[in-house]
This record gives sequence, C-alpha cells and structure tokens, in this order.
Amino acid sequence: MTLLKLLLLPALAAAHFTLDAPTPVGPFDEDTESTAPCGGVTLDISKDNATDFHVGGEAIALFLGHPQGNWLFRATLDQTASSNWSQIYPIFTQTGTGDYCQPAVAAPSSFAGQKGILGIAMDGPDGLLYQCAVVNFVEGSGTYSTSVCKNASSVTAAFASDSSLTPLVSQDLSQTNGTTTASASTSSSSSSKSLAAGLVPPMTGVVGSMVAVFAAGLIGAGFMI
Repeated sequence: MTLLKLLLLPALAAAHFTLDAPTPVGPFDEDTESTAPCGGVTLDISKDNATDFHVGGEAIALFLGHPQGNWLFRATLDQTASSNWSQIYPIFTQTGTGDYCQPAVAAPSSFAGQKGILGIAMDGPDGLLYQCAVVNFVEGSGTYSTSVCKNASSVTAAFASDSSLTPLVSQDLSQTNGTTTASASTSSSSSSKSLAAGLVPPMTGVVGSMVAVFAAGLIGAGFMI
C-alpha cells in the first residue's frame, strides 16, 4: 500500500476513489469529490504541477473504495476544465474494491504539444465523483511501473454504458482504445468485451490491442485493452 493510501485510510473507508496516476491536482477531499469537474479543486493550469501524458498510450491507475463503480476517462484542452471534454476510453464497470489500472489509454494525437486536463469521473452508489490531473500531452507511448499500475486480485472489469456519465463529454473519441477487441477471458455476460487482471505491455492501435488481448489470455488475468 502506498504512503498516500496509508494517509488516506479514513477517507478511503468512506468508499470514494483516488487517482494514483497520473498525479492528481490539488489535495484529496472526500467531502468535495462530488463537485464537478475536478472534485472541488480550483485549477490554475499555469501553476499546477503537470505530468506528461503520452498520446499514444499512458497508464491511468485508480483505487476504488466502492464494491462497484462505472468509470469515464475524458480529456480537454480547456484550461478551466468547464467544456470541450472528449471521451478517451470506453465506459466500463469495475467490480471489486481496490486497485485498478489501464496501462495504455490513448489521447487524440492533435493534443500533442499542449497542456490540458485529464478528467476521471466515477458513477457509484454515492452518485458522480470526480478527480483531475493537469497534464502535458506529448507524442509517443508511455511506460508504467507495476508498483503503481496494478490490479487487486479481486477486481474485474467489463465495458458498460452509463446514462449519467455519457452527458459529461462533448465527443466520444474512445474508438481508438479497444472497443473492437474480443473478450480476453470467458464471461457469462454478452455485453462484456474483456475481463482480466494482469499486466500486458502497452500497445496502440487495433493490431496492438489484439496482440495484447491474446497475451492477457495466456497469462490468465487481465486488463480491458
């Protein structure tokens, strides 16, 4: 468990979520996490610490305190984070409390060379919750540390729809992030595109996604790719 999580144990017990990577902006406050667009944090993009986010694929690591929640990954170049949000990964459901990570979430290539906001929204039993990271969108694909990008053993995930999350974006650009992949493991749900728990190398594009899904099936755990 990270030092941040140890410090936040009382807050995590309240069953909200934390953004572990990229580095979130502002201090975590469970009482304001329901405030859009960034959990009650006032952004100052000229001063806030920015983390590089590779448009070809970057890890997004989360900790969920609820037994289940639906995730939305979105991004904007609007420095106030008030508009022009683009969905950059298909909405999915996490089942199980604990760590969850997507190792290679892509952003629009046109964002490269610009500073912007990565937004995470989660729809759970307490309603909508938000966290943000100020990022420098850069070219290429990122790498990740397995000490940060990891899945709890009890966690599974499946693509889903969510009528509360969909209105939070102006456009859906998530098609480049794996919506055409087959299931990485056997599932009883026809709506499940991929389930898993285990790290596979970050890859981009349809070919990369297919290879990564095959690899996840071989190692028997998984991410949705």
